[in-house]
Amino acid sequence: MIRSVLSVSFLLKIIFGLALFTLLLMSGITYRNSVSLSKSTELLVHSYKVQLELKQVLSFVKDSEIGKRAFIITKDSVFLQPYLIGPEKVNESFTILKDLTAGQPQQQAILDEIRHLVNMRYIYMSNSLLVMSVPFGNMLLDENMIKGDEIMNSIQANITKMVDLEMSHFKKHQTTYNQELSVTPVIALSLLLFSVLIFVLAYLRINNDLYRLKRSNEKLLITTESIKHAEYIGEFFTSIWNIKTNEIMYSDNMFRLLGCKLNSFEPTIENFLKFVHPDDRHIITRGNENILNKHKTKPRYYRIIRKDGQERYFKAIGKFIKDDSGNITHIGVVSDVTQQHLSKLILKERNRELHQSNKELAYFNQVASHDLQEPLRKVQTLISLIRERELSALSESGKDYFSRIQTSVSRMRTLIDDLLLFTRTNKIDKTFEQTDLNLILKNTLFEMSQSIEEKNAIIQSNHLPELKVISFQIQQLFQNLISNSLKYSKPGIVPVIKFECEQIKSSDYPELKIIRNKNYFKITVRDNGIGFEQQYAEKIFTIFKRLHKSTEYQGTGIGLSICKKIVENHSGYIFAEGELGIGAVFNIFLPSR
Repeated sequence: MIRSVLSVSFLLKIIFGLALFTLLLMSGITYRNSVSLSKSTELLVHSYKVQLELKQVLSFVKDSEIGKRAFIITKDSVFLQPYLIGPEKVNESFTILKDLTAGQPQQQAILDEIRHLVNMRYIYMSNSLLVMSVPFGNMLLDENMIKGDEIMNSIQANITKMVDLEMSHFKKHQTTYNQELSVTPVIALSLLLFSVLIFVLAYLRINNDLYRLKRSNEKLLITTESIKHAEYIGEFFTSIWNIKTNEIMYSDNMFRLLGCKLNSFEPTIENFLKFVHPDDRHIITRGNENILNKHKTKPRYYRIIRKDGQERYFKAIGKFIKDDSGNITHIGVVSDVTQQHLSKLILKERNRELHQSNKELAYFNQVASHDLQEPLRKVQTLISLIRERELSALSESGKDYFSRIQTSVSRMRTLIDDLLLFTRTNKIDKTFEQTDLNLILKNTLFEMSQSIEEKNAIIQSNHLPELKVISFQIQQLFQNLISNSLKYSKPGIVPVIKFECEQIKSSDYPELKIIRNKNYFKITVRDNGIGFEQQYAEKIFTIFKRLHKSTEYQGTGIGLSICKKIVENHSGYIFAEGELGIGAVFNIFLPSR
């Protein structure tokens, strides 16, 4: 969720960055157009000023020429006024033109030429006035007037040249400006549409984020309420301790666990310590010092005394969280573990009682191994002596009683031996060694060769694996299963016992209550004996549980119980399948590792 929020924030930053860049770009283009327009206006005004001043120069020269000719015709000095002030006015215009054409070498060169021609024109005007009083003056006057007209034409030609040059600069800039101006609306419109698109996307994204934020707030509210109920049901409260500011906040359930009303006191460490048992307060203070100064935390157990005087047991655990700014926060969970503590005390007492029972069972094993075996051996010795020396002297009924006594003593001896074997299976040291099960089966068949030959039994087996096992227990397992099959074989039919093995996965067998996909070896022992009804498939592994009377089949009902205990010692499982009159199948599951 945090990554999603960060990605959304980054996306919004990109969107608004693009929008800002677009606006700045549009502002730059607008500013550039404004500057270009202003420059065009300045150039146009400049051109008009140059043309105006040039026209002024031409006008002043023409006025002077007209005034001079009027004076020559009328001899009236009033007409000489434009001629007299003309040079001064012309000089002022040339000064202005000089400033206007600053930085334009070509224009200034033409301007210098015009000034030279204007000066020449005024010289010829002055000469015309002088030749009026001399002989042949009319002839000289006509000559000056012709040359003056030629100069005047040159002045007009140069003025036209300057105006054309000025206008060419203006038109060139105007063309560039018009080209830029024609492209600008397209660019501006494109950028505007792009900006609108960006803002629409941003709006949609923000609207979506607001919806998600609303949903998140709703979920957060539900989560908060769930946590409150969880604290109430689980009997715990939480604390948030800002290590930098040394500020701590407790959840509301703290007040309930302390037997107080909500917000009945200020939730501080000092006020909480008042509820801690005096003998356990050092646990809290030392733990808080380690949290605050060393940034270390570990589980703490202590007692508190509620407001009603009831003593309770608390357990506190915590974890440190560091944010991006490096600030460290300690999150604590404090639980009321009174029931667990009392249960632990009860369990401890039960363990003590179990230990005592184990000692008594060990004593029983010792008695069964020695004290009970000794009288049995004496009874069997006496029975052997009676059978050898006194049996012929007994009556038929006495012989029958003697036979029953002998059978009962033999069954009792077998029962004691099986009990000792069962108890040894429970308590013997479990030393696992890598062993070839084929070799164990071979040794089992060798030791049982007499029983197998008596029944003419056929033992078949495919390849068995090598596993880490307790060798003598696996041999006992094989021996008990073979003995069981031989015992319950059909009369007159050769017993056939098959050992089969395959590697399987537990996920294929729902009855295996272990981790899925764990590899197991399935060893199947199948016979063609009398079988049993499937309803007894679990009961046959119960100690002393027999499906037949002892007069029908000998046995103590412990053999299959020993098989189950051996398989469990190897973290395995054993299941039985039976069909009356068909045979029995025992499936053994041993872990491959």
